[in-house]
Amino acid sequence: MPKPNLRKTPHGAVAHPAHPGQLRLVAPATWALLAGAWLVAGLFIAFGSAWLAAPLGPGVAAGAFVLLFATILAASFGVVHEADHLAQQLGEPYGTLVLTLSIVSIEGILIASVLLGPGDSSAIGRDSIFAVMMIIMNLVIGICLVAGAARHGDQEYNAQGATAYLGMIALLTGTALVLPNHLGGAGAFSTPQALGMAAITACLYAGFLWLQMRSHRRCFIQPAAGSIAVPASAPVTRKHEAQPGAGRRAVLVRSLVLLALVLPIVLLAHYLAIVTDYGIAAAGAPAAVGGVLIAIIVFTPESITAVRAAMGNEMQRAVNLCLGAFVSTVGLTVPAVLLIGVATGQRMAMGLSGTEVVLLVLTVALSILSFNGQRTSPIQGLMHLTLFVVFGLVLFLP
Repeated sequence: MPKPNLRKTPHGAVAHPAHPGQLRLVAPATWALLAGAWLVAGLFIAFGSAWLAAPLGPGVAAGAFVLLFATILAASFGVVHEADHLAQQLGEPYGTLVLTLSIVSIEGILIASVLLGPGDSSAIGRDSIFAVMMIIMNLVIGICLVAGAARHGDQEYNAQGATAYLGMIALLTGTALVLPNHLGGAGAFSTPQALGMAAITACLYAGFLWLQMRSHRRCFIQPAAGSIAVPASAPVTRKHEAQPGAGRRAVLVRSLVLLALVLPIVLLAHYLAIVTDYGIAAAGAPAAVGGVLIAIIVFTPESITAVRAAMGNEMQRAVNLCLGAFVSTVGLTVPAVLLIGVATGQRMAMGLSGTEVVLLVLTVALSILSFNGQRTSPIQGLMHLTLFVVFGLVLFLP
């Protein structure tokens, strides 16, 4: 019997030839998801204006909301799935950055759809950013710390990267969400201020990404056991090796599939904004619920990925996903919202209320204490979860 054609990996291990099915780049389930998402998008493009024309009935609105919410959420899961495969091929922190930017781009699309729609939605950017902060930095981080400790005990991470993320979070949220309350514009930037803040925020975020990808990449990868940082002199290698059959073609195909899953979200976002506004008004719910809904749609898939990473003893990946996602959210959403406001002649309400400022300060302070250069602790996780419950309480019982 002829021997199989074996080869050696770069580490010297023998690699067995992959089964043809293992080399399939796009799974049948992904094709089904693509077909379903584009079918729903086509139906709403063809008939959505008639279905959602005024006066909109509660039955039609509820049915349309369920269909749109399920489709956009499923497409978001598909985006995360493809981005996660790219993450495995590109290594850290490139892979996590691809995943984070994919998710944040969806958030930007949803916010832009609401801003460009009918009605006064000048606060949707602020509400979405604040909701993402509460969900990611309290609910998700709390679950990660508790679930990770339950399976692996206290976990290690790169303290330098966590400190850099938290510094960016304190600066970006302070200037974007607190400073407007003290500029005499009733919580909004003037047009020159909006243009200046958009440019400053975008430049700072671009500089942060450049350093994260280049000279300071070592700050965002898992350090050796017993260490809280990667020495500057240590060689930085990829965490994940390319899988058999993977390469430029695999990266290209998965990137195209990811884009094909994002486009239906773009097309359906406008219709979701219509039924969401109707539902909030009909239920008499706080306007901030719209921002919470966007945060839930966008970050549920990435949140699940972060929790799985923590439970798999990959706390650094969880930190990159959670803290990195919020840094990207503020760094990209604030310039987009401010520029849309300037282009449309709207003054975007950016300043948080007094209660929200207190929650923001508590979140930043608690996060700094949770990632202070030691190991993670489930005690800190419980504190984050408690703060999220407080956020829910004051949201619905102001």
